[in-house]
Amino acid sequence: MANKTKDYLAKVRKKTGLSDYAISQKYDINQSNLSKYKSGKAALSETHAWLFAEILNINPAEVAAYTKLEQAKMKSDKSKAEFWQKQLKNLSNRSESIKIDIAQINPTVGDLDNNAQQIIDLSIEAAKQSTDLLVFPELSLVGYLPEDLLLRYGFVKQVEKKIVLIKDSIPDNISIIFGAPCKQEGSLYNSAYLIQSSQISIYHKQQLPNYSVFDEKRYFTPGNKPFIFTIKGQRIGLLVCADIWDANTVSETVKYGVQTIVSINASPFHTGKHQQRLEEVKKRVLENQVEFIYANLVGGQDEIIFDGGSFMMNAKAQITHQLPFFETATISLAHPGVINEEENIEKTIYDALVLATKDYIEKNGVFDGVVIGLSGGIDSALTLAIAADAIGADNIKAIMMPYTYTSNMSLEDAKAQASAMNIDYHEISIHSMVDSFNSQLGDLFNGMQTDTTEENLQARVRGTLLMAISNKLRKIVLTTGNKSEMAVGYATLYGDMSGGFAPLKDVSKTMVYQLAKYRNTLSYIIPGRVIDREPSAELAPDQVDQDSLPPYDELDAILELFIEQRRSIDYIVKLGHNKATVERISRLVLNNEYKRRQSAPGPKISKNAFGKERRYPMTSKFQP
Repeated sequence: MANKTKDYLAKVRKKTGLSDYAISQKYDINQSNLSKYKSGKAALSETHAWLFAEILNINPAEVAAYTKLEQAKMKSDKSKAEFWQKQLKNLSNRSESIKIDIAQINPTVGDLDNNAQQIIDLSIEAAKQSTDLLVFPELSLVGYLPEDLLLRYGFVKQVEKKIVLIKDSIPDNISIIFGAPCKQEGSLYNSAYLIQSSQISIYHKQQLPNYSVFDEKRYFTPGNKPFIFTIKGQRIGLLVCADIWDANTVSETVKYGVQTIVSINASPFHTGKHQQRLEEVKKRVLENQVEFIYANLVGGQDEIIFDGGSFMMNAKAQITHQLPFFETATISLAHPGVINEEENIEKTIYDALVLATKDYIEKNGVFDGVVIGLSGGIDSALTLAIAADAIGADNIKAIMMPYTYTSNMSLEDAKAQASAMNIDYHEISIHSMVDSFNSQLGDLFNGMQTDTTEENLQARVRGTLLMAISNKLRKIVLTTGNKSEMAVGYATLYGDMSGGFAPLKDVSKTMVYQLAKYRNTLSYIIPGRVIDREPSAELAPDQVDQDSLPPYDELDAILELFIEQRRSIDYIVKLGHNKATVERISRLVLNNEYKRRQSAPGPKISKNAFGKERRYPMTSKFQP
């Protein structure tokens, strides 16, 4: 919404409820002039600029200056345009200080009632604290991303009703910005809503991301106009998320004398993402000499995690306020900000996994807790710790299911961890069940060598038991596999892959060890032997993972290059890795796509996770 004559006229039309003809009659404006104003062929006269300012209850000097700027641009008078831009900047510098707050909230997708009420409640509370502007994140009314809910006519109609409810429920002495879809003239937009003095103004996001986890072009039409509004004489530009990554979109907004940019965001987390945001915003700030307010969403949504970390950066590209990560918060930018110290990578990832697990369980609202197959190994130990920190130990059942190859160490360590964490722990021997399967299959398998078939039977019996407990007790099964295993297919379909959510799905085995060690610094709950011992699936005599896989530090280095960086075999070999090993690992990754398609969802923490953003064919002859 650039402040041009036709925009001011539209505001007058909306505020008065009058047609153009009625406006011309009531305010004695020549009909011909009004038609030119409406079409953009003429700028407001000085008299009409002051008249419109009086009707709209805004600074008449500002309207007059914008009018003069518009006239100069129409006449291509560069010197006059620069003069009036300078006057607008001076007006902004003489304006009153305003109190802006950021509300970093955690909405639930599709929960329009509670999301709207949260916006209303926080707005009412902020108004009591004399806040002038309260800023909520992108699509905060509906949650990010509603996906094909946006294609349902009824959904959009419900959104429209909630927007009116919000407008009618908040005090007149506060302005708020929040994100919601907007349908206009048959097109759907990802929009920012400004409610100011009981009036609704709308900005449509211009840059629609369509990569990684983003699919916005499937749903939305891009906007094409900047949006500027005024509070206490200060001109503020409004942008939505990906807009700030496009230098031209920002500079077009700043052209209109803007001193502050407000950007509402739903920016997903992956390691290193916040630093990328800071670097990008710093570029825009230094290019345009404006201060920047960045409001980000927080919370887990299926596979995506929003980490919050909203901030304010001044015109010198210095961070003046930083909101916390992975938690809701509301902060006033009028007071000195607290800058959080940089956190280590293990804490960041661990907090992300806890939030993702908590929100997946609680937002779905159909589970009475969690059931986990506790094996005495590192993966299930870490998964148990994450689950307890997410929803509390009282809501968890841990099931140990020993068989012939389960070591005493595994039994002891599983029980010790459950005891240390006050987890409800049970042991169910699977000897008779596995033996029964083998007996029934004996005739069919007669004369054949024992192989992974018999190993997988053990995993599938365990998976069946866990799903039965889940069914009966309404507790979701958390699968315990990690990214390294999922990458090469070191997991059993309908066995250890059974379950509803996989907290470690995007966590490499080497990072699993780092996270376990980190968690023990908070309180010692994972037995040291679990961390120190050689990893084993314990499905065969004296089995260890390294019997069939390279050492995990080597495996994870290759997987990082092949999966996340999408490097070729030749490139990886040139870095010093054995060619035969790289060829084998790459083949395993590509051949096991069918397994991953059937795996439980899990939180994304890397730049390329198995899930929403990875779309490789299951059937392919590609040779990397």
